[in-house]
Amino acid sequence: MSTSSKSSPVSYDTVRDVFLWRRKKLSLLVLLVSTATWVSLDVYQFNLITVASWAAMFAVTSLFLYGNIARFLRKEEPDLSGLEISEQTAIEAARSVRQSIEEGVRWMCHVSAERELFLFARVVAALWLLSYVGSFWDSLSLLYIDIVVGMTVPVIYVKNEDKIKRYEEWMRMQARRLCDMVDEKVVKRMKNRVLKVKEKRVD
Repeated sequence: MSTSSKSSPVSYDTVRDVFLWRRKKLSLLVLLVSTATWVSLDVYQFNLITVASWAAMFAVTSLFLYGNIARFLRKEEPDLSGLEISEQTAIEAARSVRQSIEEGVRWMCHVSAERELFLFARVVAALWLLSYVGSFWDSLSLLYIDIVVGMTVPVIYVKNEDKIKRYEEWMRMQARRLCDMVDEKVVKRMKNRVLKVKEKRVD
């Protein structure tokens, strides 16, 4: 097995740890950066180029001060090799994005080909609800809401997984019972009426 295949799951573990708040400092940093970006662009109506320029100026200034102070105190160049992005890291990031896209396409094909009516109806209802909610907010606000929801819902689900699974099973049973009721009272009656009409025509 190649080195990239061994190290690629690390990125998924990191993302999962961030969303499940297992790395609290990194999770808090992601939430703070997302909040600051949303407040700057959506609330204060700053331009994206302006915010990016300010962030770049802050980074360049910080590195400049750090380098000069380090040379003044230690009389040696600071080691910035840790800031480099290796080719292997870039390849792993591209592979992770490709795998995520493939998983999404595979999931859509699975839902489309699935014969379970409850699963199909749940997916269609969720997509319709998403399209309805999306008409009230812009893309930036939706992205920020997705990040906040993504960092709160998984934690709640993990802590209450048993209760959620029991409630989901109860909902599935109720949905199947409703489908059976509709099939018995509506579909069968329609079939009987069609058969009666056919018999009258034959007579």
